[in-house]
Amino acid sequence: MGETLGPLIERLPAFLGGHLQLSVAAILTALAVSLPLGIAAARNPKIAAPALTVASVMQTIPALALLALMVPLLGGTIGFAPAFIALTLYGVLPVLRNTIVGLQGVDRTVREAARGIGMSPVQSLVQVELPLAAPTIIAGVRTATVWVVGAATLATPVGATSLGNYIFSGLQTRSWDMVIFGCVCSAGLAILLDQLIRALHVSAEARKPLQAVLAGCAVVVIPAAAMSGAALYVSDERSGAFAAGSVDAGFGDDEVIVGAKAFTEQYIIAEVLEARLENAGAEVRRRDNLGSTVVFDALVSGEIDVYVDYTGTLWNNVLQRGAPVDRHLMYAEVSSHLLSQYGVLTLGRLGFENAYGIAVRRDFAEVNSLTSIADLARVEDLSIGADPEFFVRPEWERVRDGYQITGAEERSMDAAFMYGAVRDGAVDAITAYTTDGRIDAFDLVILEDPLGALPPYDAVLLLSPQAVQRPAIARALAPLIGAIDADLMRQANAVVDLERRSVGEGADVILQAVED
Repeated sequence: MGETLGPLIERLPAFLGGHLQLSVAAILTALAVSLPLGIAAARNPKIAAPALTVASVMQTIPALALLALMVPLLGGTIGFAPAFIALTLYGVLPVLRNTIVGLQGVDRTVREAARGIGMSPVQSLVQVELPLAAPTIIAGVRTATVWVVGAATLATPVGATSLGNYIFSGLQTRSWDMVIFGCVCSAGLAILLDQLIRALHVSAEARKPLQAVLAGCAVVVIPAAAMSGAALYVSDERSGAFAAGSVDAGFGDDEVIVGAKAFTEQYIIAEVLEARLENAGAEVRRRDNLGSTVVFDALVSGEIDVYVDYTGTLWNNVLQRGAPVDRHLMYAEVSSHLLSQYGVLTLGRLGFENAYGIAVRRDFAEVNSLTSIADLARVEDLSIGADPEFFVRPEWERVRDGYQITGAEERSMDAAFMYGAVRDGAVDAITAYTTDGRIDAFDLVILEDPLGALPPYDAVLLLSPQAVQRPAIARALAPLIGAIDADLMRQANAVVDLERRSVGEGADVILQAVED
């Protein structure tokens, strides 16, 4: 069952307000940078060429990559700052280019006439050249606005609140109403801001001061009202959450920030952590849809306080180790390394392992006599689907080289689409998550891994160095250690992925089992 319109609208003030805050701040900053630079470049070709080159290079970097790059450059900071800087860079080019083109397009005789009647260069610029170039410059501003508003939906994976929260969460849980709602809101916002800027320009050009004032007020008031509404919504939500909990049990006034990666299981576990903390009296905030490296960097820097990761992921991404070792030794080494090098406490294993497993359709396995990954080397024109992260991880190199699957076609796709792709025959095999309920529902078979190329992936609960100093967090979450086995996790995942029910209902399956 998908999201109803009511819950979607309830979240709109926070998501829309965050989206507007990012977009408006980035657009205004881009204008503050590109307009003066464009004016200087229009008069000096030595400035124009390098300025346009740098801006163009920034534009060629995919928006999501540019956003992700900002996190390590800012020392692991997530949220508004990396998204704001990336979106500002993204918005510079159209305004800069149009300012240069517009000013250089002013007829030379017009500039000479202005000088001939005694105007200074500044007077000529302000009273003659800029008004004549205004239509071209405004077109650049409108283009930048649409680009920035659209790109702001991609700020979700770096921890910034935006309308992208609808889209990323909807994609992972296959709640298409959430995806459509987020897309419609984002497109509507881009069109609204574009038309407001157009109305302001047309009114000013037609010398209609009243209409120009009204349009200008709308440009200012509408975003300000949306952002104020978001601030009130978040404030009320936090107050309500804090009031709903029990008496503060040592959490103090600081909220506890729970992080999550961008797939169903992580949403469910984050919901479980949030419920446990709130019931213990904590004020909780969530940061969902974060990438593997982004979420760990955020934990180390204190941007989030707690999240669940997997030993195999930490072994490869953080410890940069080679071949996997025994699961208990891996857990011990990962825990020791995180504490000694980063001050991160591994509170314990939750009780289940969500490992990568190479999965194929049962009928495909029977026809091709497949029982282990090694048998895939015999399959002609083999195609394997996986999340984009897997194909650059060391375990894929071990699988590919160890089992000599050198000719396989690598098909990167979002995890939400992998299972349907192998079920429908779009790919021959996928790197399935072993706790995913769709493995049984789609009648898939996990092939054996006799070489042990795929490491263990025990789910572990991590606390930031700052959270370690707040024992109440560990006390509230300790009952979860060892309490969630693989069957329970698969059951909770199936509630969302197969039954199309909400993430909260999936979390309730775990919470009820833990409480019982």
